[in-house]
Amino acid sequence: MEITQIRVFPVEEEKLKAFVSVIFDDCFVVSDIKIIQGTSGLFVSMPSKKRKNGTFRDIAHPLNNETRRMIEEQIIEKYREVVSESGGDPSAPMRQLGEQETQGDIDREGLLGPPYGGSGDAD
Repeated sequence: MEITQIRVFPVEEEKLKAFVSVIFDDCFVVSDIKIIQGTSGLFVSMPSKKRKNGTFRDIAHPLNNETRRMIEEQIIEKYREVVSESGGDPSAPMRQLGEQETQGDIDREGLLGPPYGGSGDAD
């Protein structure tokens, strides 16, 4: 599996920095990925939907840390290129794998679904 295109759509918000679409093997797209500025740096939040009970469930996400890291690194790199080209500051650090934001830190703004995969519960 190879990422063949990354589209970054920056936004002007405090914590939400961009929406991203990623195309795999020129034939499969995952949209509504978010780049978020957390307390420990930038991180990627996979697309998720809010369930009736108020929790979030990922719609699509990597199944292992190696794949997650590969996707996150390429998305953050592309984000920095786009921000740099537009005259912004791309120097925000990337969060280390395994560091998770607390749900209350960002969830109250509706930005953060589960940081590593869905809950596994059915809706």
